[in-house]
Amino acid sequence: MRSVVIAGGGTGGHIEPAMALADELRRADPGIRITCLGTQRGLETRLIPARGYQLELIPAVPLPRKISKELLSVPSRMLGAVGATAVVLDRADASVLIGFGGYVATPGYLAAKRRGLSIVVHEANPRPGLANRIGSRLTKHVFIGQAGTRLPHATLVGIPIRREIASLDRLAMSDKARGHFGLRPDLPVLLVTGGSQGAASLNSAVLGAAQSILSVGVQVLHIVGPRSGSTAHVPASDVPYVVIEYLDRMDLAYAAADFALCRAGAMTCAELTAVGLPAAYVPLPHGNGEQRLNALPVERAGGGMIVDDAELSPDWIRGALLPVLLDHELVSSMSRAAASLGHPDADQALADLVFDLTDSAGSGRRAPARPAGPAAAPAAGPRSSKHRGSHRGGARGVVPPDSHRGGARGVVPPDSHRGGR
Repeated sequence: MRSVVIAGGGTGGHIEPAMALADELRRADPGIRITCLGTQRGLETRLIPARGYQLELIPAVPLPRKISKELLSVPSRMLGAVGATAVVLDRADASVLIGFGGYVATPGYLAAKRRGLSIVVHEANPRPGLANRIGSRLTKHVFIGQAGTRLPHATLVGIPIRREIASLDRLAMSDKARGHFGLRPDLPVLLVTGGSQGAASLNSAVLGAAQSILSVGVQVLHIVGPRSGSTAHVPASDVPYVVIEYLDRMDLAYAAADFALCRAGAMTCAELTAVGLPAAYVPLPHGNGEQRLNALPVERAGGGMIVDDAELSPDWIRGALLPVLLDHELVSSMSRAAASLGHPDADQALADLVFDLTDSAGSGRRAPARPAGPAAAPAAGPRSSKHRGSHRGGARGVVPPDSHRGGARGVVPPDSHRGGR
């Protein structure tokens, strides 16, 4: 039996790619043993068990950013966390440790190195975190989600995303998705989402421009978030404006939409490019500017636009966004450009590499061939819209894996993809 340990916790940006890989590993080899490593501090205590995976907790060892008494205790606490991780690795009889960053990854990498196990590092962000910078020095199996991320031995593979999104055929699912939300099939749809918690600035700007949006025949699917604090007062109109607090079927939202207004997290950019959905990205106004870096390659390729949070307003939507939404040819072109950057098979490519390592370690037999089906098939070519006034930019908008230079399916050397440095 194959057995692997996955270390990725703290935030959704670390956990979601880890879970997408876990799902693909289990889909391809239902007998595989998957153990997830986490700490009490992160979202993993809720998200990972909810996805049906075993979670083993180890002590969190955050590294202080300033010289302090806490810094002096880091070596002893790290040794304790490495020892606890080694116990998990032994109990799982694992042959591979796959790390996605976060507090839990550093002791994971060090314990796996101590035990002589294969180490796989995946970095989703343009600026690698400390854990993955350490991990990349301990292995040659280093994979990045975005072109230009600087790590030793890095190979571009994309960011693993949920298979229901990665395999989405937006054109084929459009009518069903729009029917699900009560949207019309003959008018374009703007999807507005600030992530799982919503975004007050996006909500207020779009609601402030609602009358203008509806007056030109653009529908809105607006996910305001459960903690947004926004009260949606939508003007009466024959053009639908659908407000929901939370949605766990983002594949349906993407299938219903022609364009998105959203934040620019790494997972959001990965999902939108994988399905070929163009967007206006509004990077978070705080932090280290990483969200802008996530969206820049999409903007440069012509698959999206970036607007600063401070500039987002009802007037910006009326003057800058609506003219784009009403230009059918432009939206279709942006859809194709966004799709050219997508890696919808990142989960499969990374799973294949993990299987190679488990099998070379003698931990199991080769998995049976992947079942044929829509998820494994190359994308169809662009198709014209069947909806009058609805900007459907072609089926899925997925680039076939063999269109990229590089070896394994979906794996691209960093310098071969647009947007790299």
